[in-house]
Amino acid sequence: MSAPETTAEAATDPSVTDEATAEAVRRREDSAVLRIGEDDGERLEAESSASDTSMIMNMGPQHPSTHGVLRLMLEMEGETVMRSKPVIGYLHTGMEKTAETLTYLQGPTNVTRMDYAAPLFSELAFSMATEALLGLELPPRATWIRMLMCELNRISSHLLFQATNGMDIGAVSMMLYGWREREEALRLLETITGLRMNHNYIRPGGVAADLPDGWRDEVLTLIDTLPARLNEFDTLLTGQPIYRERLQGVGVINTAECLALGVTGPILRSTGYAWDLRRDMPYLAYDQVEFDVVVGTYGDCFDRYAIRLNEIRESIGILAQILDQMPSGDYRVQDKKVTPPPRARIDESMEALIHHFKIFTEGFKVPAGEVYAAVESPRGELGCYMVSDGSAVPYRMHIRGPSFVNLQTLPHLMRGGMVADAVAIISSVDPIMGEVDR
Repeated sequence: MSAPETTAEAATDPSVTDEATAEAVRRREDSAVLRIGEDDGERLEAESSASDTSMIMNMGPQHPSTHGVLRLMLEMEGETVMRSKPVIGYLHTGMEKTAETLTYLQGPTNVTRMDYAAPLFSELAFSMATEALLGLELPPRATWIRMLMCELNRISSHLLFQATNGMDIGAVSMMLYGWREREEALRLLETITGLRMNHNYIRPGGVAADLPDGWRDEVLTLIDTLPARLNEFDTLLTGQPIYRERLQGVGVINTAECLALGVTGPILRSTGYAWDLRRDMPYLAYDQVEFDVVVGTYGDCFDRYAIRLNEIRESIGILAQILDQMPSGDYRVQDKKVTPPPRARIDESMEALIHHFKIFTEGFKVPAGEVYAAVESPRGELGCYMVSDGSAVPYRMHIRGPSFVNLQTLPHLMRGGMVADAVAIISSVDPIMGEVDR
């Protein structure tokens, strides 16, 4: 039948509704992704016969093992998930558009609130993109301070995963222990930056302030304490039969699927594919430290748990090397165009006061061009694409958020599994919805 030419004809032609339903069914059966809208779901539910065991069910919007608000549309047959569709946007804040109204110096204050479990990585990607446009070369100390902060933040983020993943599976004691160790990492970050989260510490040109007195002893205390605690996590969870039963063979994905979807981070490495930007596309000074890229074998929830646990151990090793190799010198570039004067100079010099005022009110102009800078965040490749038109604010900024990309795996991970495994699978993806709905 030829398609009706007008909306009115379509509304009065009953076969159009039948064709729409048939198309919805065909699309639904083609893949693991539930490719229907809310209206299609309601119509299919209403027209299903009593003998039809499938149903459309909403999971959320609420917090099912996510740091933010996620909704899932599930097509169920009994308790088995046949297809699913992540529905996002409940936490949308427009941070990329907001970036077009903020100067490059104000930018880190904005992006640090995207992945609020690992804010320093967003600050780093933004600052690296800005510095590439400016053509800045950082002092060695600023580079190593950034590495120190990012590895501390990687540890705190993975400890948060250990805590929430344990709680989602029912190991409530793991929530208490993981949260306890994360608090120690956050306390150290607060000592250095002044804030527990959303630090605004890594800025274009270096970092906000030099490391405080006693920082080395604080870092040593943390990395000396953590290994024994991680061994306790191993004892509590890794060999626990119920925990292994809940995770092994659940939410399986392979390398080809990950590469097709653009998935990175622990999810990709759980398939045995050793891809880590710190090693394969080195930035900062990661080519001057030794560490292993932790990979899995089966691509299941258990592999993703074990990878993050062992990546904490690798970060501890990196921190020990940073302590040995931390250079002295400036913590930011000494370029008057982008660097505010020292605080003490403002009280002594009118020129310094004017310079400080103009930097923080007008910002600094960045040469026209476009650039992409990427870092290895705890969730995968975090990239910042930036376009400058020569003014003091970005013409366009886009964040390649790993949580947003990795969320595509949910329908593939859930297909054929039990609804009871859905929360375990979401937890193993470790999405941060602030980054998804940026």
